Amino acid sequence: MPQRPVTHLLYLHGFRSSPQSMKARLVAERVQQRHPQLQWWCPQLPPSPRDAIDMVMRGIADWPRESMAVIGSSLGGFYASYVAAMTRCRAVLLNPAVEPARDLGRHIGEQTAWHDPQQHFFFRPEFIDQLRTLEVGELSRPERVFAIIAKGDEVLDWREMSARYPGSRIRLLEGGDHALSDFAAKHLDDVMRFVHPC
Repeated sequence: MPQRPVTHLLYLHGFRSSPQSMKARLVAERVQQRHPQLQWWCPQLPPSPRDAIDMVMRGIADWPRESMAVIGSSLGGFYASYVAAMTRCRAVLLNPAVEPARDLGRHIGEQTAWHDPQQHFFFRPEFIDQLRTLEVGELSRPERVFAIIAKGDEVLDWREMSARYPGSRIRLLEGGDHALSDFAAKHLDDVMRFVHPC
């Protein structure tokens, strides 16, 4: 059954990141240039996972489930998995965090924003429990998920990421890095084709 083109597209950035991330800006530019009819939203996510998801779910409350999609990178990929579980929408996951409640425990304390070191925030101990409450099991529509995973990711384990999404389309890169530095050259077109088939 052919998929309906997306009318609403959500992008969720990673830990310490922002809508100014390389991948977020590339997708935003592509939407503006080639798909201006899309409703595009890339919010600055608050440090609290509960606040972040509450804001996102309120923001997409009226979005049409069959023609919306989410793209998430790293921690944003974990959040995107939650959104996909709740809405059954299409999702693209870019080196998605799989066990953030485990992995972010060592980051409790004051942090700086990746794209603006002048901006500080505090990653609180209670955020770990908030992450645990957002964990979802296997997705009910795995065929609606496209994950791009780099074996060369220096932050996350590609084996864990690959095993997390059985039944989904997975592009496993032999090298690469956590940021997917070759996103524009090698992946952007396929990401957009997946979420906006024509």
